[in-house]
Amino acid sequence: MGCFHASIVIVLLGFLMLLSVPTEAATKKYQFDVVVSNVSRLCHAKPVVTVNGRFPGPTIYAREGDRLIVNVTNYSQYNMTIHWHGVKQLRNGWADGPAYVTQCPIRSGGSYTYHFNVTGQRGTLWWHAHILWLRATVHGAIVIMPEQGVPYPFPQPYRETELILGEWWNADVEEVEQQGNLLGLPPNTSDAHTINGKPGPLFPCPEKHTYALEVESGKTYLLRIINAALNDDLFFAIAGHSMTVVEIDAAYCKPFNTSALVIAPGQTTNVLVRADQAPGRYFMATRSFMDIPIPVDNKTATAILQYRGVPTTVVPVMPQLPAPNDTSFVANFRDQLRSLNSPRYPASVPLDVDRRLFYTIGLGVNPCPTCLNGTRLTASLNNITFVLPQVALLQAHYYDMKGVFRLDFPDKPPASFNYTGAPLTANLGTSLGTRLSRIAFNSTVELVLQDTNLLMVESHPFHLHGYNFFVVGTGIGNFDPAKDPATFNLIDPPERNTVGVPTGGWTAIRFRADNPGVWFMHCHLEVHTSWGLKMAFVVENGDGAEESILPPPMDLPPC
Repeated sequence: MGCFHASIVIVLLGFLMLLSVPTEAATKKYQFDVVVSNVSRLCHAKPVVTVNGRFPGPTIYAREGDRLIVNVTNYSQYNMTIHWHGVKQLRNGWADGPAYVTQCPIRSGGSYTYHFNVTGQRGTLWWHAHILWLRATVHGAIVIMPEQGVPYPFPQPYRETELILGEWWNADVEEVEQQGNLLGLPPNTSDAHTINGKPGPLFPCPEKHTYALEVESGKTYLLRIINAALNDDLFFAIAGHSMTVVEIDAAYCKPFNTSALVIAPGQTTNVLVRADQAPGRYFMATRSFMDIPIPVDNKTATAILQYRGVPTTVVPVMPQLPAPNDTSFVANFRDQLRSLNSPRYPASVPLDVDRRLFYTIGLGVNPCPTCLNGTRLTASLNNITFVLPQVALLQAHYYDMKGVFRLDFPDKPPASFNYTGAPLTANLGTSLGTRLSRIAFNSTVELVLQDTNLLMVESHPFHLHGYNFFVVGTGIGNFDPAKDPATFNLIDPPERNTVGVPTGGWTAIRFRADNPGVWFMHCHLEVHTSWGLKMAFVVENGDGAEESILPPPMDLPPC
């Protein structure tokens, strides 16, 4: 018996040792064919650019620590790049994707293979085209599961699904953008919002164009919600059901319950939903949040939460969405977001700041003799309208090319003024330039983004490539450097890659510049990005190869 017991102990020890050995990271390969496909919505068919003929495109699945290899072959007539939104791309800006920032585009008929690791990240991210307005139809989800054997820090759901909130134009999206540019005016708004590419039954021709999620009574579901819309902050709610927010931008957060959520373009939000209502059919709905009087697509897109066994003839119940201009709901929702800050997932907020930056966000007007009013609407940071070069900035930096960009982006605006006072309608011209900000490796950065009333105030979702950051403070009115930092949350602020700057207000973020390269920062409202509301940081190399930019891949597209 003693030998028998000893052999069992040996087997158990061996099994435990196997469990403790880290699972080897896998390599996941995907083929993305960029093709023009005929797609029909709202009784209206048109050719659109897609990946693998799908709108939205395919979901990428991986585990934390995996290596991804995605070959993108461009069969469309447009130049193309793909951005892996929220993937940090450590030392590997070559795989980041924004056109003329980290790479030149993949030309029609060309290919480029994106190689990257998902290191220290898990959750919901997404991918999209990062050139022109092509991300309207070229986008999809990225689902990064935790490492094998590592549970979620919340109850295990019965099932998971992705919900991508987007837009549909009956017209060709590129023609919409070009027409706006020719006139010097804002382009036309979309004709419908969509959930997983489908507007739902409140629009014409809803047959086949309504997404339905079947659920079982008593089960809990994880919804991975992505705002892929070009130009709209969106509300989302499910009739009769509460949602528990557990993650934002692939960072776990302290769970809280809500009847609705707000999500800006570029952001992701994971929620748990328990199918605990009377079996029936319930609408999931989304529509715009806009708290100033400018035109938006204010129509409501719907999908259906369908309890198993309930006939499809049952008319779904509609949720109560916040009012389209409900600023107080948005502020309250934002204030509930907190990092999980657990031993396993700490919030490593920089407490000491090496570099303080203050960027004003402004709309402007520049001369345009060929435009409708002789002027063109524009946008700027610190009064600089960013101009993309014809050579990728990362290549220019890596090879020390002269004359492509300047390293003199100012740390503060050229002049102080009452940023959010009465509307300013004079002296609205901006300075055009390709000016970057140099950041020392491993330095800590605090950036305050300040909305202004140049022409009008407006909310802006800002996305920083290559990094997550902590949202340490936000407020309405002008940022006060003497008083407002005392209110900063340096314990458990939300960790994000895309943050909304409130209308007529400010947001403060902090990050450690430990990822060398050239990293884009821009408004994720596509209309504002195309007007120049963007810039880039050059984060210098550190010491040695492990703190330096990786060499460029052999198949990097030529300029």
